Amino acid sequence: MKSDSVNGCLGKNFFLSLVTLGFLLTNVSPSHSSESFSDIKEDLLQIEMPSVPNLKNSNLYLYSPEETMSMKLVLRLGLKQVQVYEQDKLIASFPVAVGKKGWETPVGEFEIIQMVENPSWQNPWTGKVVPPSPNGPLGERWIGFWTNGKDFIGFHGTPGEHLIGQAVSHGCVRMKNKDIKELFNLVSLGIPVSVVKN
Repeated sequence: MKSDSVNGCLGKNFFLSLVTLGFLLTNVSPSHSSESFSDIKEDLLQIEMPSVPNLKNSNLYLYSPEETMSMKLVLRLGLKQVQVYEQDKLIASFPVAVGKKGWETPVGEFEIIQMVENPSWQNPWTGKVVPPSPNGPLGERWIGFWTNGKDFIGFHGTPGEHLIGQAVSHGCVRMKNKDIKELFNLVSLGIPVSVVKN
């Protein structure tokens, strides 16, 4: 089972998103080496990433650009809800917990930059690593959408599902484990994420 380490919700050294398209295409299986990116028929390419700090044997998921253009996420902080739209039609909605006072979830236009199955979590204050677990701080999935180059914010599962619907996190967006798994299966890298106050 493959896993990645995410350092807190606002994690240090979790740097996965600055991978160039050229790198990704050079690591596609040989059967695809003569095809252009848009000619690849598979819906999903699983790409093995080299080791980088706090990421060991990582899997990235890369989808076709056409798929990302028709979908978007809208995170409504006031409603504490994330909505999934496909071609401007609402196809799914999930309750969430958002950042508490002083640790507010950032408002703005972003995109999905990371997708990790079975993430481990590294406490940013103590350095202790919590291994992947449905009962771990990040649950079974991580979908990152914001970074300042050092810290990251994203959607993730939680063992504290009773806190969903509240402002309790350090900026991340907590979801029920069953919901984050469903969201993970609906989205892909590059999909726009709009975070709005209402």
